[in-house]
Amino acid sequence: MTRNKRWLLAATFCTTPLLAQAAEPAQCGLIRFADVGWTDITVTTAVTRQVFSELGYRTQVKRLSVPDTYKAMQDGKIDVFLGNWMPSMENDIKPYAANGSVKTLGANLIGAKYTLAVNQTAYDGGVKNFADLARFSKELGGKLYGIEPGNDGNKLIQSMIDKNAFGLSGFSLVESSENGMLAQVKRAEHLKQWVVFLGWAPHPMNNQLQMHYLDGGDEFFGPNYGGATVYTNVRAGLAEQCPNVTQLLKNLRFSLEMESYLMGAILNKNTNPRREAKAWLKANPQTRASWLEGVTRLNGQSIKTAENLASGN
Repeated sequence: MTRNKRWLLAATFCTTPLLAQAAEPAQCGLIRFADVGWTDITVTTAVTRQVFSELGYRTQVKRLSVPDTYKAMQDGKIDVFLGNWMPSMENDIKPYAANGSVKTLGANLIGAKYTLAVNQTAYDGGVKNFADLARFSKELGGKLYGIEPGNDGNKLIQSMIDKNAFGLSGFSLVESSENGMLAQVKRAEHLKQWVVFLGWAPHPMNNQLQMHYLDGGDEFFGPNYGGATVYTNVRAGLAEQCPNVTQLLKNLRFSLEMESYLMGAILNKNTNPRREAKAWLKANPQTRASWLEGVTRLNGQSIKTAENLASGN
Protein backbone atom coordinates (compact mmCIF):
# COMPACT_ATOMS: atom_id res chain seq x y z
CA MET A 1 0.00 0.00 0.00
CA THR A 2 1.39 3.41 -0.96
CA ARG A 3 1.81 6.19 1.55
CA ASN A 4 -0.94 8.25 -0.18
CA LYS A 5 -3.41 5.37 -0.02
CA ARG A 6 -2.61 4.78 3.65
CA TRP A 7 -3.18 8.48 4.35
CA LEU A 8 -6.55 8.48 2.54
CA LEU A 9 -7.69 5.38 4.42
CA ALA A 10 -6.71 6.88 7.76
CA ALA A 11 -8.44 10.13 6.89
CA THR A 12 -11.64 8.25 6.08
CA PHE A 13 -11.68 6.54 9.47
CA CYS A 14 -10.91 9.77 11.28
CA THR A 15 -13.48 11.99 9.59
CA THR A 16 -16.47 9.69 9.31
CA PRO A 17 -17.45 9.88 13.02
CA LEU A 18 -17.39 13.66 12.77
CA LEU A 19 -20.06 13.59 10.10
CA ALA A 20 -22.43 11.08 11.61
CA GLN A 21 -23.10 8.90 14.58
CA ALA A 22 -24.90 5.59 14.26
CA ALA A 23 -28.28 6.03 12.62
CA GLU A 24 -31.34 4.90 14.53
CA PRO A 25 -32.85 1.53 13.53
CA ALA A 26 -35.39 1.63 10.72
CA GLN A 27 -38.22 0.85 13.16
CA CYS A 28 -37.58 4.21 14.85
CA GLY A 29 -38.28 6.17 11.68
CA LEU A 30 -42.02 6.32 12.41
CA ILE A 31 -43.16 7.70 15.78
CA ARG A 32 -46.81 7.17 16.77
CA PHE A 33 -48.42 9.70 19.12
CA ALA A 34 -51.71 9.59 21.00
CA ASP A 35 -53.87 12.72 21.20
CA VAL A 36 -56.79 12.52 23.65
CA GLY A 37 -58.54 15.58 22.22
CA TRP A 38 -57.46 18.19 24.76
CA THR A 39 -56.21 21.35 23.10
CA ASP A 40 -53.07 21.52 25.25
CA ILE A 41 -52.03 18.01 24.22
CA THR A 42 -52.88 18.74 20.58
CA VAL A 43 -50.52 21.72 20.81
CA THR A 44 -47.59 19.96 22.49
CA THR A 45 -47.97 16.96 20.18
CA ALA A 46 -47.98 19.24 17.11
CA VAL A 47 -44.81 21.03 18.24
CA THR A 48 -43.03 17.77 19.03
CA ARG A 49 -44.05 16.20 15.72
CA GLN A 50 -42.71 19.25 13.89
CA VAL A 51 -39.31 18.92 15.58
CA PHE A 52 -39.10 15.22 14.75
CA SER A 53 -40.11 15.95 11.16
CA GLU A 54 -37.23 18.41 10.83
CA LEU A 55 -34.88 15.64 11.99
CA GLY A 56 -36.02 13.26 9.26
CA TYR A 57 -38.56 11.22 11.21
CA ARG A 58 -42.11 10.44 10.14
CA THR A 59 -44.88 10.79 12.69
CA GLN A 60 -48.49 9.73 13.07
CA VAL A 61 -51.12 10.81 15.58
CA LYS A 62 -54.22 8.90 16.64
CA ARG A 63 -57.17 10.44 18.47
CA LEU A 64 -57.93 8.12 21.39
CA SER A 65 -59.53 8.29 24.82
CA VAL A 66 -57.26 8.08 27.86
CA PRO A 67 -58.09 4.40 28.59
CA ASP A 68 -57.62 3.47 24.93
CA THR A 69 -54.31 5.34 24.83
CA TYR A 70 -52.78 3.26 27.59
CA LYS A 71 -54.23 0.03 26.18
CA ALA A 72 -52.70 0.89 22.77
CA MET A 73 -49.34 1.61 24.38
CA GLN A 74 -49.46 -1.74 26.18
CA ASP A 75 -50.22 -3.43 22.84
CA GLY A 76 -47.31 -1.64 21.16
CA LYS A 77 -49.57 0.41 18.85
CA ILE A 78 -48.72 3.84 20.31
CA ASP A 79 -45.20 5.04 21.13
CA VAL A 80 -45.65 8.39 22.88
CA PHE A 81 -48.24 10.20 24.99
CA LEU A 82 -47.44 13.74 26.17
CA GLY A 83 -50.53 14.22 28.37
CA ASN A 84 -50.11 12.26 31.60
CA TRP A 85 -51.65 14.80 34.03
CA MET A 86 -50.73 13.83 37.56
CA PRO A 87 -51.98 13.21 40.16
CA SER A 88 -55.47 13.13 38.60
CA MET A 89 -54.50 10.35 36.14
CA GLU A 90 -52.81 8.17 38.73
CA ASN A 91 -55.46 5.46 38.54
CA ASP A 92 -55.41 5.49 34.73
CA ILE A 93 -51.71 4.77 34.40
CA LYS A 94 -51.27 2.68 37.54
CA PRO A 95 -51.90 -0.83 36.11
CA TYR A 96 -49.73 -0.15 33.05
CA ALA A 97 -46.90 1.29 35.10
CA ALA A 98 -47.18 -1.72 37.41
CA ASN A 99 -46.87 -4.28 34.60
CA GLY A 100 -44.09 -2.29 32.93
CA SER A 101 -45.87 -1.70 29.62
CA VAL A 102 -45.83 2.10 29.98
CA LYS A 103 -42.83 4.11 31.14
CA THR A 104 -42.61 7.71 32.35
CA LEU A 105 -39.65 9.69 30.98
CA GLY A 106 -40.14 12.87 33.01
CA ALA A 107 -42.17 16.03 33.40
CA ASN A 108 -42.83 18.23 30.36
CA LEU A 109 -44.96 20.87 32.15
CA ILE A 110 -45.01 22.09 35.75
CA GLY A 111 -47.56 24.44 37.29
CA ALA A 112 -50.77 23.28 35.64
CA LYS A 113 -54.11 23.08 37.47
CA TYR A 114 -57.23 20.99 37.04
CA THR A 115 -60.43 21.18 39.08
CA LEU A 116 -64.06 22.33 39.03
CA ALA A 117 -64.88 25.91 38.11
CA VAL A 118 -68.01 28.04 37.80
CA ASN A 119 -68.99 30.95 35.59
CA GLN A 120 -69.33 34.52 36.85
CA THR A 121 -73.09 34.23 37.36
CA ALA A 122 -72.75 31.23 39.67
CA TYR A 123 -69.81 32.78 41.50
CA ASP A 124 -71.72 36.00 42.13
CA GLY A 125 -74.63 33.90 43.37
CA GLY A 126 -72.49 32.31 46.09
CA VAL A 127 -70.79 29.22 44.60
CA LYS A 128 -67.18 29.57 45.72
CA ASN A 129 -66.45 26.19 47.31
CA PHE A 130 -67.23 22.54 46.55
CA ALA A 131 -69.36 22.62 49.70
CA ASP A 132 -71.63 25.25 48.10
CA LEU A 133 -72.67 23.07 45.16
CA ALA A 134 -75.42 21.03 46.83
CA ARG A 135 -76.95 24.17 48.35
CA PHE A 136 -77.41 25.62 44.88
CA SER A 137 -78.39 22.40 43.11
CA LYS A 138 -81.54 23.94 41.61
CA GLU A 139 -79.73 26.96 40.18
CA LEU A 140 -77.03 24.69 38.71
CA GLY A 141 -79.61 22.37 37.17
CA GLY A 142 -78.19 19.43 39.12
CA LYS A 143 -75.48 19.03 36.47
CA LEU A 144 -71.68 18.89 36.55
CA TYR A 145 -70.18 19.34 33.08
CA GLY A 146 -67.19 17.24 32.10
CA ILE A 147 -65.44 16.43 28.85
CA GLU A 148 -65.06 13.19 26.86
CA PRO A 149 -66.13 9.81 28.31
CA GLY A 150 -63.27 7.97 30.01
CA ASN A 151 -61.47 11.16 30.97
CA ASP A 152 -59.84 11.17 34.41
CA GLY A 153 -61.59 14.40 35.43
CA ASN A 154 -64.96 12.89 34.60
CA LYS A 155 -64.07 9.88 36.72
CA LEU A 156 -63.26 12.14 39.67
CA ILE A 157 -66.58 13.94 39.27
CA GLN A 158 -68.46 10.65 39.08
CA SER A 159 -66.65 9.34 42.16
CA MET A 160 -67.81 12.41 44.11
CA ILE A 161 -71.39 11.74 43.02
CA ASP A 162 -71.15 8.03 43.87
CA LYS A 163 -69.72 8.76 47.31
CA ASN A 164 -72.16 11.62 47.94
CA ALA A 165 -69.16 13.83 48.62
CA PHE A 166 -70.27 17.41 49.33
CA GLY A 167 -73.87 16.14 49.10
CA LEU A 168 -73.61 15.65 45.32
CA SER A 169 -75.54 12.36 45.03
CA GLY A 170 -78.42 14.17 43.35
CA PHE A 171 -76.21 15.63 40.62
CA SER A 172 -75.50 14.05 37.25
CA LEU A 173 -72.33 14.14 35.15
CA VAL A 174 -72.71 15.50 31.62
CA GLU A 175 -70.08 14.02 29.29
CA SER A 176 -69.40 15.37 25.80
CA SER A 177 -66.03 16.82 24.72
CA GLU A 178 -63.80 19.78 25.49
CA ASN A 179 -65.47 21.87 22.79
CA GLY A 180 -68.93 20.66 23.74
CA MET A 181 -68.44 21.56 27.39
CA LEU A 182 -67.03 25.01 26.62
CA ALA A 183 -69.90 25.71 24.23
CA GLN A 184 -72.34 24.93 27.05
CA VAL A 185 -70.46 27.22 29.44
CA LYS A 186 -70.48 30.09 26.91
CA ARG A 187 -74.19 29.57 26.30
CA ALA A 188 -74.93 29.63 30.04
CA GLU A 189 -72.90 32.80 30.48
CA HIS A 190 -74.73 34.48 27.60
CA LEU A 191 -78.10 33.59 29.17
CA LYS A 192 -76.89 34.49 32.69
CA GLN A 193 -77.46 30.90 33.81
CA TRP A 194 -75.41 29.09 36.47
CA VAL A 195 -72.97 26.40 35.40
CA VAL A 196 -70.23 24.30 37.03
CA PHE A 197 -67.66 22.57 34.83
CA LEU A 198 -64.22 21.00 34.61
CA GLY A 199 -61.59 23.71 34.20
CA TRP A 200 -57.84 23.63 33.76
CA ALA A 201 -54.77 25.67 32.96
CA PRO A 202 -53.06 26.17 30.63
CA HIS A 203 -56.02 26.80 28.36
CA PRO A 204 -57.44 29.88 26.60
CA MET A 205 -60.69 29.41 28.55
CA ASN A 206 -58.96 31.19 31.44
CA ASN A 207 -58.80 34.37 29.37
CA GLN A 208 -61.90 33.92 27.25
CA LEU A 209 -64.37 33.11 30.04
CA GLN A 210 -65.26 34.84 33.27
CA MET A 211 -64.57 31.77 35.38
CA HIS A 212 -63.55 31.00 38.95
CA TYR A 213 -61.95 27.83 40.32
CA LEU A 214 -63.65 26.38 43.39
CA ASP A 215 -61.94 25.95 46.75
CA GLY A 216 -62.27 22.80 48.82
CA GLY A 217 -61.69 20.03 46.27
CA ASP A 218 -58.28 18.91 47.54
CA GLU A 219 -59.46 15.41 48.52
CA PHE A 220 -60.35 14.58 44.94
CA PHE A 221 -58.35 16.92 42.68
CA GLY A 222 -55.40 17.66 44.94
CA PRO A 223 -54.16 20.89 46.58
CA ASN A 224 -53.60 24.24 44.85
CA TYR A 225 -56.72 23.93 42.71
CA GLY A 226 -55.70 20.54 41.42
CA GLY A 227 -52.09 21.62 40.98
CA ALA A 228 -50.71 19.28 38.35
CA THR A 229 -47.55 18.18 36.63
CA VAL A 230 -47.78 16.79 33.11
CA TYR A 231 -45.50 13.87 32.21
CA THR A 232 -44.30 12.21 29.02
CA ASN A 233 -45.16 8.50 28.70
CA VAL A 234 -43.66 6.02 26.24
CA ARG A 235 -44.33 2.39 25.49
CA ALA A 236 -42.03 -0.22 27.01
CA GLY A 237 -38.93 -0.81 24.90
CA LEU A 238 -38.86 2.55 23.13
CA ALA A 239 -35.99 3.91 25.22
CA GLU A 240 -33.80 0.89 24.44
CA GLN A 241 -34.77 0.65 20.77
CA CYS A 242 -34.72 4.35 19.88
CA PRO A 243 -32.29 6.26 22.16
CA ASN A 244 -32.24 9.37 19.96
CA VAL A 245 -36.03 9.65 19.98
CA THR A 246 -35.98 9.15 23.72
CA GLN A 247 -33.35 11.83 24.29
CA LEU A 248 -35.45 14.45 22.53
CA LEU A 249 -38.54 13.41 24.49
CA LYS A 250 -36.59 13.66 27.74
CA ASN A 251 -35.45 17.17 26.79
CA LEU A 252 -38.97 18.49 26.22
CA ARG A 253 -39.97 21.27 28.61
CA PHE A 254 -43.07 23.27 27.84
CA SER A 255 -44.32 26.39 29.63
CA LEU A 256 -47.74 27.71 30.58
CA GLU A 257 -47.12 30.80 28.44
CA MET A 258 -46.12 28.78 25.38
CA GLU A 259 -49.08 26.43 25.58
CA SER A 260 -51.58 29.21 26.24
CA TYR A 261 -50.27 31.20 23.26
CA LEU A 262 -50.42 28.26 20.85
CA MET A 263 -53.82 27.08 22.07
CA GLY A 264 -55.21 30.56 21.65
CA ALA A 265 -53.73 30.84 18.15
CA ILE A 266 -55.22 27.52 17.09
CA LEU A 267 -58.65 28.10 18.60
CA ASN A 268 -58.99 31.75 17.59
CA LYS A 269 -57.58 31.44 14.08
CA ASN A 270 -59.02 27.97 13.45
CA THR A 271 -55.68 27.14 11.85
CA ASN A 272 -53.61 23.98 11.45
CA PRO A 273 -51.71 23.08 14.67
CA ARG A 274 -48.59 22.03 12.75
CA ARG A 275 -48.49 25.39 10.94
CA GLU A 276 -48.65 27.29 14.22
CA ALA A 277 -46.08 24.95 15.77
CA LYS A 278 -43.64 25.57 12.91
CA ALA A 279 -44.02 29.34 13.24
CA TRP A 280 -43.55 29.21 17.01
CA LEU A 281 -40.39 27.10 16.73
CA LYS A 282 -38.93 29.53 14.20
CA ALA A 283 -39.63 32.42 16.57
CA ASN A 284 -38.16 30.59 19.60
CA PRO A 285 -34.79 29.14 18.52
CA GLN A 286 -33.41 29.01 22.07
CA THR A 287 -36.15 26.65 23.21
CA ARG A 288 -35.71 24.48 20.12
CA ALA A 289 -31.95 24.35 20.74
CA SER A 290 -32.44 23.20 24.35
CA TRP A 291 -34.69 20.37 23.19
CA LEU A 292 -32.07 19.23 20.66
CA GLU A 293 -29.17 18.91 23.11
CA GLY A 294 -27.58 15.49 22.64
CA VAL A 295 -29.92 14.73 19.72
CA THR A 296 -29.00 13.90 16.10
CA ARG A 297 -30.94 13.51 12.90
CA LEU A 298 -32.53 10.14 12.14
CA ASN A 299 -29.56 9.21 9.94
CA GLY A 300 -27.13 9.91 12.78
CA GLN A 301 -25.85 13.15 11.28
CA SER A 302 -25.28 15.96 13.74
CA ILE A 303 -27.88 18.70 13.54
CA LYS A 304 -25.25 21.43 13.20
CA THR A 305 -23.52 19.61 10.35
CA ALA A 306 -26.82 19.08 8.55
CA GLU A 307 -27.79 22.73 8.92
CA ASN A 308 -24.38 23.86 7.66
CA LEU A 309 -24.63 21.58 4.63
CA ALA A 310 -28.16 22.84 3.91
CA SER A 311 -26.99 26.45 4.04
CA GLY A 312 -23.93 25.74 1.90
CA ASN A 313 -21.42 26.49 4.69
